[in-house]
Amino acid sequence: MAPHNDIATFHEALRSSKRILALCGAGLSASSGLPTFRGAGGLWRNHDATSLATMSAFRDDPGLPNPAHYALAALAEKNPDFLCLTQNVDDLSPRAGHKTETLRKLHGSLFDVKCANPKCDYVERNNTTDPLCPALAPASEDLEDPSQTLPLLDPRKTLCKIEEDSLPHCPSCKTGLLRPGVVWFGESLDMEMLDGVDSWIDEGKVDLMLVIGTSAQVWPAAGYILKAHKAGARVCTINTEAEDKKQMAKVKPGDFAFGRDAAGVLPLLLEPVIGKMGNDGRFY
Repeated sequence: MAPHNDIATFHEALRSSKRILALCGAGLSASSGLPTFRGAGGLWRNHDATSLATMSAFRDDPGLPNPAHYALAALAEKNPDFLCLTQNVDDLSPRAGHKTETLRKLHGSLFDVKCANPKCDYVERNNTTDPLCPALAPASEDLEDPSQTLPLLDPRKTLCKIEEDSLPHCPSCKTGLLRPGVVWFGESLDMEMLDGVDSWIDEGKVDLMLVIGTSAQVWPAAGYILKAHKAGARVCTINTEAEDKKQMAKVKPGDFAFGRDAAGVLPLLLEPVIGKMGNDGRFY
């Protein structure tokens, strides 16, 4: 087995690591049935991103977090010097019990609702109302035939115009529309949060960085790997494509790359710290 994917060697590095940084992407949630956005085939690997916000999945399967989510939550419990950055908006990490103080949601959450008025700071957390208002009911209906295309995604179908008065308005300012609490393409991330992450990295040597389920091609995510290296970290990439020839060219001496699904390998990799995962999903 090559040194870059030798589990025993990684365990040695983990045991000697105090300050650990993790960067998580869509691949972390892939085993939970959620599609990844970016892949080798193009920008969008699965066009139906609406499955990320399906309330029926949220209600029918409260155990949606997979073993990788639980492993990271367990690491947060065991190590107060662990900081996890997630690009995911699915809220599966909090649902796995990941401590809020060690988790930074870089792109927000689909289950947060905020005011679209930039001058209003209204935010509502953990909103699972579906639909958010009666006018949006057709967009939230589950299709009886999964092979069919949702009306909102079918360019052949004319959409009914929804009047602005029928959409949910902010209960605080009364004028702004309510919107998902996520960072849309073209929007800026929370600078206060980013400054806090930079401050954490600058506090001292970073011993280990876990890059899980992400190609880390988008900034500022891509920059965190460079910053961690400069802070002395060994980087461990866990991604189904991590051991591809192109990706291996980026692996520095002493770093790790595991080309496996995070849900299958992460609990094993973190075992020296979090213990073994039992059939009940707990670590002993």
